[in-house]
Amino acid sequence: MKSELLLPVANMAMCLAAIHHGADAVYFGVPFFNARGRTTDFTYEELKEMIDLCHLYGVKTNLAFNVVIFQNEYPKVVEMLDQVLPMGPDAFIVQDLGLASLIRKMAPNQRIHASTQMTVTNPDAIKFVDDLSIDRFVLGRENSLPEIKMIREQTDKELEVFVHGALCVAYSGQCFTSESLGGRSANRGQCAQSCRLEYELYVDDKKKEMGDKKYLVSPKDLMGISEVKALEEIGVNSFKIEGRLKTPEYVASTARNYREVLDGQSLNLGKRATELASTYSRGFFTGWLNGVDHQQLVDGSFSAHRGLELGVIKEVKKKSFVIDTKTELRAGMGLLLVNKEEIGSKIFSVEKSGKFLEVELVQKNLNLEKGMKVYLNSDEGLDKELQKGWQSREFQKRIPLKMIVQGIYNEPILVKAIDPEGREVYAQTISFMAPAKNRSLTEDELKAELSSLGGSIYELAGFECFIQEGCFMNHRELKDLRRELVEKMNAARVAPKTMTLNKVELPAVRIANNSTTVLNILLRSKAQVDGFADGVEKGIYQGLDHSIGLVILDFEFGKDYAASIERLKKLNFKTAIATTRILKPKEYHNLKMIIRCNPDKILVRNLGAIEFLRNECSIPLIGDFSLNVTNSLTADYLLNKGLETVNTSYDLNQEQLLDLVSHSDPSRLEVTLHQYMPEFHMEHCVFAAFLSTGSSFKDCGKPCEKHEVKLKDPYGNWHYLKADHECRNTFFKATPQSASFLLGELKNRGVNSLRLEALNEKAHDLNHKILVYLKLLNGSMSSQTAIDELKVMESYGLGKGQLHKTDTYKDRKKEIAP
Repeated sequence: MKSELLLPVANMAMCLAAIHHGADAVYFGVPFFNARGRTTDFTYEELKEMIDLCHLYGVKTNLAFNVVIFQNEYPKVVEMLDQVLPMGPDAFIVQDLGLASLIRKMAPNQRIHASTQMTVTNPDAIKFVDDLSIDRFVLGRENSLPEIKMIREQTDKELEVFVHGALCVAYSGQCFTSESLGGRSANRGQCAQSCRLEYELYVDDKKKEMGDKKYLVSPKDLMGISEVKALEEIGVNSFKIEGRLKTPEYVASTARNYREVLDGQSLNLGKRATELASTYSRGFFTGWLNGVDHQQLVDGSFSAHRGLELGVIKEVKKKSFVIDTKTELRAGMGLLLVNKEEIGSKIFSVEKSGKFLEVELVQKNLNLEKGMKVYLNSDEGLDKELQKGWQSREFQKRIPLKMIVQGIYNEPILVKAIDPEGREVYAQTISFMAPAKNRSLTEDELKAELSSLGGSIYELAGFECFIQEGCFMNHRELKDLRRELVEKMNAARVAPKTMTLNKVELPAVRIANNSTTVLNILLRSKAQVDGFADGVEKGIYQGLDHSIGLVILDFEFGKDYAASIERLKKLNFKTAIATTRILKPKEYHNLKMIIRCNPDKILVRNLGAIEFLRNECSIPLIGDFSLNVTNSLTADYLLNKGLETVNTSYDLNQEQLLDLVSHSDPSRLEVTLHQYMPEFHMEHCVFAAFLSTGSSFKDCGKPCEKHEVKLKDPYGNWHYLKADHECRNTFFKATPQSASFLLGELKNRGVNSLRLEALNEKAHDLNHKILVYLKLLNGSMSSQTAIDELKVMESYGLGKGQLHKTDTYKDRKKEIAP
């Protein structure tokens, strides 16, 4: 199997760089709705031009539609699809389940690829959405080669894997940090790069001195060029390069290097790493392709482009410095020199100094010191070489054509041209072949004329000629014949496939029925369960406990579930246990443990868990916020697949939430009233990385069981750190948010399941908090009084979060032409 090489595109220069350096396919954003809010949206005319250009060169186009969709946006979504579908994109890359179902209804034959934002990390997630006929799944970046192999063995769907570029520290589709800090949703392409910020680390309430380690959740960039052949053997269909916010030179370099390795050229890792690093690198690592390594993934001392580390300064001279490096340096290259500060300059000259190199910089009078780290972070010579690929015809891609020519006396010359995909076009001369008065038209002359394709994208790769001797044809007509063939082949190559477009009916407002509203309580430890149960037994909830719907358990350690379930059942409370947010191929033991505990319900947090549990047990399933329900189509899809209720997404502001409620069955929606925003959810373990020398749970000593950790960002916000059963870390914003002000509106619209989420509360504060919300629910306490009481309990204040907003984050995208 030949694997596809897929490159990122954000403008025409990047598109040309990808085409002419070996891309099999490219991906770029649809207007308005894509996960790179800082790119410029194409007009429809530009979009059509780019799709046609790619198809002309035999390059597939995947349109990134990889965001969640809000309810009021569906008319605009349908309008956009009506414009774009006839252009013939090869696939849409989709995150939102409701959007996938809409596209499938509108265009049954349109290819759909599940974005990495759909958080697919196991084969059961693929099975769960089988009814959507999704053609390809972009796996989570956190999947290792053995896990990818296991997924490959259990599905015949196409698989796509990231092999190069920036790594998000959080699982894609599961990051709410930008939303939490600035109202900028990563699920809407508005990531604020919060993982690239400096953070202070506090262990058991004491600041830990970290030296130059400030960027605690900023991963190195992924370079999987050594792994692509193994991935190809596994059966991965597409290798994806990240980088729609990068440069054409970056696209050209990554395309060229990965193309050459895929085509069997020598790996020559040192040379390739040098070139790739100079176009962009935060330091390279294989990410999670070879499993977790918490000591290697995050350097911690920087978070932006540095390039290739060359070594350290051995000696500082009057006009130069000496360095020991095996990398070939030359004038014009850019260096970054780092100690307590960063200094950048281009190289003026390089000379051999024994076994070392002596380097003089263009910039003079710099404060250089012995021991400074030196990085190669730009190369103007390389940039010029790469630019030739899309600026000079000599280096551009050519499409091979085979021509079959027939010419006999008293008939026109007929030519058939065949491209690599088997398309055939025909052209013939206006005039007929006539007897030659002087020189006859020869096969060589005919071939020379028809192969003069320099002004087109084609080259002659095969030629068969059946021409009668002694005949003549005007050379001008042969030129016209060649021109007609080129025009017809161009038209054939860009012609979109015939597609049936169906009209769709958009969701209507639904009438809500009055019903009793209950409060579900999520607890995170056995100590909290015991504290709550003690409060019940003391009678502090007397007259109010009937308003408690479920007690949901979400513990770090599953060993405490059984005893907690038993105690709560003795008090006649309905219970639920939460699954982990991520499910990998060898992690089903957690789900089996939950089944053995036999709760009344299971709170499911990923698609694979839904598929597994609905086939393995009869315990009712309820869906959590991590399923990203932002519209009624997604809600209906999940509810129709076996969930009793779904929790609404944390990306919604109040207007978007109420719009979703109005178009859904509100009795089957749950809204979180009080929570600590779960921001990063990540494979990267901060505990292991900075409180141990271990690379994984096998040798880290489990500091997460011994210490409480929190982090402070540059804006003064605090974040609690928690680990789950599989050692994945979650940042929780230490300032909780309350939607108490929305309670009346939600009850009036028929929502009867609300949630309160605890985090680190001790028994007294926990019971007081639950009591406040129960009184609020039954009307014996006002929203303002509730807020005043809650503020007293919270160490870091109390906020309203995104829900208090009625507007949306405004990006600076170019407006699309009508």
